[in-house]
Amino acid sequence: MTQRLPSSLTPLEIALTALLNGLEPLAPVELPLSDAAGCIAAGTALFTAHPPHDVAAADGWALRANDLVGASSYSPLPLTKEPQWVEAGEAMPAGCDCVLDADAVEVSGPLVQVLAEGAPGQGVRRAGGDIGEHTAVVVAGRPVTPATLLLARVAGVGKLSLRRPRLRLVNVPGATATTHLIAEIARAAGLHVEMHEAGARAAASIAEAVTDDACDLVVTIGGSGVGRHDAAVTALAERGEVLAHGLALQPGRTAAVARLGNVPAVALPGSPDAALAAWLAVVLPLVDRLSARQRRRQIALPLSRKIASSVGIAEIALLAEEHKTWRPLAVGEWPFQAMAGADAWLLISGNHEGFAAGEPVDAYLMRE
Repeated sequence: MTQRLPSSLTPLEIALTALLNGLEPLAPVELPLSDAAGCIAAGTALFTAHPPHDVAAADGWALRANDLVGASSYSPLPLTKEPQWVEAGEAMPAGCDCVLDADAVEVSGPLVQVLAEGAPGQGVRRAGGDIGEHTAVVVAGRPVTPATLLLARVAGVGKLSLRRPRLRLVNVPGATATTHLIAEIARAAGLHVEMHEAGARAAASIAEAVTDDACDLVVTIGGSGVGRHDAAVTALAERGEVLAHGLALQPGRTAAVARLGNVPAVALPGSPDAALAAWLAVVLPLVDRLSARQRRRQIALPLSRKIASSVGIAEIALLAEEHKTWRPLAVGEWPFQAMAGADAWLLISGNHEGFAAGEPVDAYLMRE
């Protein structure tokens, strides 16, 4: 297929449709919890109750609350024997339903006195209080979070069924800083990232690093423009079929999309702002399709000031949350400082002129 240079821009929707056409979710894999963070759950896991029985929530004396009515430092309640001492996490003794602090019971030789009342459940973690029986903690299509992993560990689960796309990330010389940015974002999103270096900014060298072996997605960084040393798109054309080069997207208009056999590929620009914008607008939909991820959550807030957008090209606005509004930081052109301070991003379609101040907009969070 003949390359389309950035002077003839392909609408973002058309490029995405071509790239996603026929693409199916990956088969689930069983992964240990150490590799599961950020991955998308392939099934809904029901955990058993935790704790399985009442346990002490703190160190102290295990007693029965009804036996302690009226006890105080002014009216100590004598006991015939010393109550059982429990450590946090230990099973509660039979008949006991509260745990009193160490200084609430006074032991002096054979004399044992309680100096405070107790309430049922005080100092006790009830059976099923942390995880209810058959609770759906891991939900199909949702990311595995650190909190999810905590629940899995305390429930004794060692592996989870997940979808984890394998990303082959190719650094074209001159784009190393951007490559590290994308690699870190990809790992946080649960992708398995394998980084490769092209030997030079030449099509033959880049093509050697661009293969569809043992990966589900190929992304090149740098060399996607039309300069004399920009050869990433030529390398993709040698390896497969370039679907579009030059997208109606700002930042990111020199990005390209391709297919290497059945494996989708995206050429991201070397500039960090353009690469990140194309990652959000083009690569994330790919990752979500491969992962069978549920729709990403959006947050609706009114704009603190208007956003003007050019008709005919999709633009991405960076937003910061401020006093329950979205404050625009940058539109179309992104200073690196705006990238670092952004809380969310908003994709403005090519047929939209922008938004008025005070108008609610649905934005995607930069970090979920």
